[in-house]
Amino acid sequence: MTKNPEFIMYVGAMFSSKSSRMLSTLERFKYQNRVVAVFKPLMDDRYNVNEVTTHGGWKVPATCVKTGADIIENLIEAQPPPTVVAVDEAFMIPGIAESLIWLFRQGYTVVVSSLELSASAKPFKEIEKMFVWATSVEKCSAVCTVCGRDAHYTHKKQLGGDEIEVGGSELYEPRCAACFPLFESKE
Repeated sequence: MTKNPEFIMYVGAMFSSKSSRMLSTLERFKYQNRVVAVFKPLMDDRYNVNEVTTHGGWKVPATCVKTGADIIENLIEAQPPPTVVAVDEAFMIPGIAESLIWLFRQGYTVVVSSLELSASAKPFKEIEKMFVWATSVEKCSAVCTVCGRDAHYTHKKQLGGDEIEVGGSELYEPRCAACFPLFESKE
């Protein structure tokens, strides 16, 4: 652990390179000889179950977890003990905020990549809880599939389904405020 840990968050719409930015940060920590533990939600079975995989194909081995408490349980047994804990798609993991805040307060550096808003523009509560503890937050933008401007929102192509539904470009696309349905004029 360190006396000056960091809590780094990469948030934004689908396809905004959040995971790529997180993996780049982890690579830097590895060059600093820091031991990194990477986690992802068990429900995220896109690409590969045991890896964080970016849409561009960059891969890093990861441990799948159902809850935030599972991360702490995994760290107890980890050898060598990590000093950096990274979580991809954190919004999909119940109890993640409490666990990561606790780890940060114990001296772990925490790195998170996640959506911050659902496709219905509702903030994910777990992510909201983490924001106040973050030492760095980067809001990542994608490219709007309608007009090509910077996109900060995720549009769900098909109505219905659960608030959290795992999918890729077949189900979601990034949109700018002008092209996002919740910003459309009511006139």
